[in-house]
Amino acid sequence: MSKEYTCLGMMSGTSGDGVDASIIYSNGLDSLSILKEKYFEYDDKLFREFHDLKRKVNNQEDLKNFSTLIKKLEKDITIFHAKAVKEISNGFNLDLIGFHGQTLYHNPAEKVSFQLGDGALLCQLTKKKTVFNFRKNDIFNGGEGAPLTPIFHKYLIKSKKIKLPACILNIGGISNLTLVRNMNNNEILSKDVGPGNCLINAWIQALTDKKFDEKGKISDRGKINEIILEQALETHENNFQKKEYISLDTNDFDISFARGLNIEDGAATLTAFSAKIIMSKINNLLKDYDEKIQIIVCGGGRKNLSLIKQLKLYSNKNLSFFNSEEFGLNGDFIESQAFAYLAIRSKLNLPISFPNTTRCNDPVIGGKLANNY
Repeated sequence: MSKEYTCLGMMSGTSGDGVDASIIYSNGLDSLSILKEKYFEYDDKLFREFHDLKRKVNNQEDLKNFSTLIKKLEKDITIFHAKAVKEISNGFNLDLIGFHGQTLYHNPAEKVSFQLGDGALLCQLTKKKTVFNFRKNDIFNGGEGAPLTPIFHKYLIKSKKIKLPACILNIGGISNLTLVRNMNNNEILSKDVGPGNCLINAWIQALTDKKFDEKGKISDRGKINEIILEQALETHENNFQKKEYISLDTNDFDISFARGLNIEDGAATLTAFSAKIIMSKINNLLKDYDEKIQIIVCGGGRKNLSLIKQLKLYSNKNLSFFNSEEFGLNGDFIESQAFAYLAIRSKLNLPISFPNTTRCNDPVIGGKLANNY
């Protein structure tokens, strides 16, 4: 019987609004119990500082130019995580922490994926073994460093006995899709399929004092500007048709084309833009399948009812969308569960990425272990 570990997974996604934390008990293979979960929201200062820095870092050179700011914010974000560890782990004896960090810059063309988060410092502060820097080894072995969650998505689909082929669509700042055709790890397909919440959030944050469009209510009150939408989609297609990368960053998209629209119409147009890109990629990926395919939607974007309505509108007829909760899955914490699961696999020297998920040359063991307390 495989050894099981109590592991805390911590994920701060591309929306950059806080940290999802999940404590699981798992062998990193076919057994997993969820022990506790909690969301820790960034305070306004940390939220603002991250997004201000994110807007400044647009290429690899900027990582050097803003190194002083980066180091300071990395320390602050790590301390924030350490406080979260202390709170959520009370009463649990953690064997391991899976610490993703906060992605600041991701560019597969430059073979760079940079997360704010000092694993050695978190290990010192928490006195717990910490797995971090999950993406570096994948990139070193020819991959793009993302997406990393497909192997966990496969476990979820198997554990819930979901009919194959099946997909999990995670809508965070960026949207990514995992297609599980069978239970062979090398047969899992995955790719980022477009913006998720990033454009809608940026629009709302720029024009209101809110952080996101709750339930898509602002978008629902607006009218899609079809002329601007079609121009934006054409520009996007021209910019991306020469790119063959399967991973994306929020910096790959911007809201400039919606400027001049009112809040509601801008939100509606950006929502339609995001949905059309997502479904164009998904429809193309699944075009050779005649049978019904279930798409299980997780991440914060599943709560944006306007976005979900648009996804269904633009989807092929053989696709059925389900909220993750319909399968007993808490869609807010699948990513944090995943990084706990990946940390255990890293500890056991099991691969976390595969050629069909990140384009790495061979299955790759990822993550670096800090044990310096």
